[in-house]
Amino acid sequence: MSGRDLFCQPRRIRRGAALTLVFASVLVAGAATGSFPKAEGGDRKAASDPTVSAASASRHDAVARAAEEAMADGKSPMEAAERAVSRSGDRWGAVYSPGEYEEFEEALDGRYTGVGLWARRERDGRIEVTKVRTGSPAAAAGIHRGDRLRSVDGRKVDGRPVTEVVSLLRGDATDAAAGTTVRLGLERGTRAWSETVRRARLSTDDVTAHTLADGITVIKIAAFTKGSGAQVRTAVRQAPAASGIVLDLRGNAGGLVSEAVTAASAFLDGGLVATYDVDGEQRALHAEPGGDTTRPLVALVDGGTMSAAELLTGALQDRGRAVVVGSRTFGKGSVQMPSRLPDGSVAELTVGHYRTPSGRGVDGAGITPDLEADEAVLERAQTVLSGLGDTP
Repeated sequence: MSGRDLFCQPRRIRRGAALTLVFASVLVAGAATGSFPKAEGGDRKAASDPTVSAASASRHDAVARAAEEAMADGKSPMEAAERAVSRSGDRWGAVYSPGEYEEFEEALDGRYTGVGLWARRERDGRIEVTKVRTGSPAAAAGIHRGDRLRSVDGRKVDGRPVTEVVSLLRGDATDAAAGTTVRLGLERGTRAWSETVRRARLSTDDVTAHTLADGITVIKIAAFTKGSGAQVRTAVRQAPAASGIVLDLRGNAGGLVSEAVTAASAFLDGGLVATYDVDGEQRALHAEPGGDTTRPLVALVDGGTMSAAELLTGALQDRGRAVVVGSRTFGKGSVQMPSRLPDGSVAELTVGHYRTPSGRGVDGAGITPDLEADEAVLERAQTVLSGLGDTP
């Protein structure tokens, strides 16, 4: 398992949230909620919004009352809210502490506080640096890929879960801000030394693109954070003319649905991307016109492809725009609505589900690829693209 210094593992997480792996396999609460940003179209509403249905308001009120009663009795309002959500049978319902929800929103904003390194735990328990972000505090300190991380602020990290190491790097226990320092114990070969690094606000690399030797462009989307859709459109425009594209959605646990729709607009000339309901009220999401509809396109998926990533996959598959290669996706096709509880924590409850353009429900079913492949997936995609390229 590997990760970078982005997000700590949440201390409380609903069983349905499946400990979703996102952002280079770092655990993050809520990144798979299929969230609609508050500022874009109002699709993500607060329970107090007058347009929210009575049914949704009632469910949120029940959770809020449980929290209020617990607070009045001197008990944990958050634990009471969690029990209320569990009793409701909401598979994707969850309760987050104020700090956890702040991390969630920070994640969706595509920015984080850290030192800019990725790490993984080896079989013997050692924590090894696997990547250092260019221009980051870790890079400025001379930390290299392959270095061994021995300690963080005097705490030995050998044998610890990567998520715990990530939490130490970020300073989550003390809500460390950008500008605070963290002392790292490092080892490279026979050399052992300590380095004090100052944390900084960094942006995530959720969309990356590279061109293979045969001219095929691979666009990897790790998560749908703010601005990722526009980055996908830019990557498509910058790809070599007439070359095929592999859209790698493996391990993408979702994020902002609006960004997934923008990404779909890179490959579609308008038209339906998905429909969704909020307490029975039907709504539709449409791509913007002018996308590239001529390049051969393959989408790679696996069991870690979730939520907004499944929405995008379903749209490209149903619209006949892409050949989907890989394994069945996770099957998370629901929409959550957040509400603030009396103690500042946040409850997110399911209010609806989305469907692909052909009307397929995703929640609990996932998306079946056109071509099943568990190994050598990229090679299979290249073969498919070669065949598509020969088609007039």
